[in-house]
Amino acid sequence: MSTATRVFVARLAGLGVYDPNGDQLGRVRDAVATLRVGRQPPRILGLVVEVQHRRRIFVPMGRVTRIEPEAVVLTTGSVNIKRFEQRPNELLVLGEVLDRTVVRIEDGARMVVVDAAMEQSRTKDWVITKLAVRAATGKLGRRRAVLQQVDWNDVDGLSATEKGQGADSLLAVLAGLRPADLAAQLQGMPDKRQQEVAEALNDDRLADVMEELPEEDQINIISGLTDERAADILEKMNDDDAADLLRELPADEQERLLEIMEPEEAAPVRRLMTYGEYTAGGMMTSEPVVLLPDATVAEALARLRNPDLSPALAAQVYVVRPPQATPTGRYLGVAHFQRLLREPPSSLVSGVLDDGIDPLTPESTLHEVTRHLATYNLVAVPVVDENDRLLGAVSVDDVIDHLLPEDWRDRDEQPADAAITRRRAE
Repeated sequence: MSTATRVFVARLAGLGVYDPNGDQLGRVRDAVATLRVGRQPPRILGLVVEVQHRRRIFVPMGRVTRIEPEAVVLTTGSVNIKRFEQRPNELLVLGEVLDRTVVRIEDGARMVVVDAAMEQSRTKDWVITKLAVRAATGKLGRRRAVLQQVDWNDVDGLSATEKGQGADSLLAVLAGLRPADLAAQLQGMPDKRQQEVAEALNDDRLADVMEELPEEDQINIISGLTDERAADILEKMNDDDAADLLRELPADEQERLLEIMEPEEAAPVRRLMTYGEYTAGGMMTSEPVVLLPDATVAEALARLRNPDLSPALAAQVYVVRPPQATPTGRYLGVAHFQRLLREPPSSLVSGVLDDGIDPLTPESTLHEVTRHLATYNLVAVPVVDENDRLLGAVSVDDVIDHLLPEDWRDRDEQPADAAITRRRAE
């Protein structure tokens, strides 16, 4: 086997995994190790690899033919696509070893694990031989601490479960992941580690990740936060996602969190919770891009450049009479992004309105919303009340979320014993 003699696991995270023909199968997300009796270094059993649809599978180390600086190459392009499930005696190196506090046996010094190095033994097994560590001091000190390498056998503290384990090193490894990919990483972690990572994320990042998690994981995380932090996260989430999450909590907990939230943040969430989950009112966001008739095309385009907008919501602006906040004054029509691009910046949005497509009501069913979007080739549709006041907009991504089964993130669409083979395009 041609490979590096010592490989730090954190540097594997995100590397492409390729078959012998150079076709990419997925990306490395973690390494799976098993602790052994006595002080023997843990053996690396294989890699957790993310393939299509963010499915995480297990690839045995015996399938790895070489590890390069930018890639992991396998002996074959056929791998078992059964979803990875961690066994009781298994350890996720990135998910569970990083940020552990250990004690150096020689002098009792407390240190924090930043990375772990694996090497091949004479029997061709991969084992963790070295740990990259830094002194366990305060946050400022940690950033300035000098990294050093120690042998696995030179430290204690890795066999028992640690309470209050940090997450700084793990978050550094996962920093570049999109919210949906980080959510997939969280799903594969033990509950304890999942909660520690959630605690370490800032409010904006955690809110983005929460929107991508299944309901069960959302509930577990939000229930493990203090009420004040939970309310802050709900305020940062899209109001429709926050409403969906709160619906899953007991009534007393719903009300307690809504009371802690800022009134102007809680009001739209309360309003969304009055509608059925599978109606336009239950799916809509109450914060689309809304402008008054005297706004210019330049103003509209500036609003649509907001990086926090989803592509669907950034495809159009909704024009209304005052007041501008939902529920607004009378809804006048929609100005599509492509039309705005063709107009002089000084033109008024009221002059480029598309008012030929009727909006939906909050009672419109999921079926009606889906047919409306498909019939008119829309990516979002306005929702108005009986007085033609704009209440919000339903975007196609919200509709897809409601069309898919609740457990769509966890479902395997192929038989568990199937194998995936990437072929070169003909």
